[in-house]
Amino acid sequence: MQKHSMPLQELPCLSLQGSMLSHSKRTNKRRSRDPLSDGLDTECTPTELIQQWSPCHKHQRLVGKGKENDENQFVLARRSRRKTESTSCVSWDHLPDELLLRILFCLPLQDLLRSSVVCKRWHRLAFDESLWHGVDLEGMKDASLALQQVLTTRVRMLRCPRTFVEELHFTGSGPVDLALLDLSSSIIPTSALESIMSRCRQLECLSLEGLQLSDNIISSLSENPNLLQLNLGGCSSFSAPALAEMLKSCTRIEQLNISWCDFSNDHVKSVVNNLSPSVTRLNLSGYRENLTLDDVKLLVTRCPDIQTLDLSDSTLLMADSLPVLQQLKNLQHLSLSRCYHIHLAALTDLGNTFPVLSLLDVFGIVNGSHLSSLKKEMPNISINARPFSSIARPSSASRLTKHYMWSRKCRLRFSL
Repeated sequence: MQKHSMPLQELPCLSLQGSMLSHSKRTNKRRSRDPLSDGLDTECTPTELIQQWSPCHKHQRLVGKGKENDENQFVLARRSRRKTESTSCVSWDHLPDELLLRILFCLPLQDLLRSSVVCKRWHRLAFDESLWHGVDLEGMKDASLALQQVLTTRVRMLRCPRTFVEELHFTGSGPVDLALLDLSSSIIPTSALESIMSRCRQLECLSLEGLQLSDNIISSLSENPNLLQLNLGGCSSFSAPALAEMLKSCTRIEQLNISWCDFSNDHVKSVVNNLSPSVTRLNLSGYRENLTLDDVKLLVTRCPDIQTLDLSDSTLLMADSLPVLQQLKNLQHLSLSRCYHIHLAALTDLGNTFPVLSLLDVFGIVNGSHLSSLKKEMPNISINARPFSSIARPSSASRLTKHYMWSRKCRLRFSL
């Protein structure tokens, strides 16, 4: 051993061991509060000592709404900034279907169709049957696609007079829910009209005025037992047997307009022989050489409750038909216009013959001064006040009822 070497326990730096131990006893209470002493009293690598002596990280405070001062500890904290939703408007997605339907109910037809392409939900609501109760397509130039789409919405009232329909292609075979249908003076192929009428089972009012029909169409009408008003004025291309079968089946018809059709004697006899006693308003005008006195007798016998009767342009009728018509005790409106074989003298006593008669049309028979004298003879009867018949017609000539049919308005209306 070298002379300068010393035992380990005799090193000068360790002579302070006793004083350090005694000092640690005096500072024992401070160790729990002094991080320096904790670091010196433990065996730590320099890295660990650096970590212990590095500044403490800020602990993230758990901020709860209304709980900052729990356990009597006062905490000053800044709340995180949240995105505030605007309370000035409500999302459309949160509205119930019932409210959206009520909003869509106020839209016109074009806007309703535009809203149907917004999303799947709006498409479903836009074609809800409650919105398509009545549709007016009057004057539409090409109504093929529109009519095809409308008929799939369970529409109840469909008004499309003076429209042009090229063809129809139905995807399903089920019946439609039409109750009121007006196709007057439209241009529509017979095949397309057959496809529509073959699906109708609930018709109550129907107008096919001026259309070319077929026996299939007339037979389809027989499938509508609730038919109350039927307008076939000016129609053609159907047989007398098909007409007879239809009138036998539709026993609830109250108003029938079958004037100026392409009829023969057999057609006229099919009408008067098969009319239902429920008919109260009948337009059988325009049959100059086909309507006879015998037909009138049979008509009066089958339909004793007629209130409005139009026999205009029946040139075979003469004055002897008036006593036959006298059997109609409830007759209020009688039209004998252009029945040239009925003379003025036979008309002067109608006020006594028909006690409840209030309207009389004699256009072409009485004119000028003779008309004035006839009005004086029958002051309680309005003469030549209504030049146009309204029997079973969807609407009158009044502009106030332009978009009405049978006194009901169609809400959705096509605008040119």
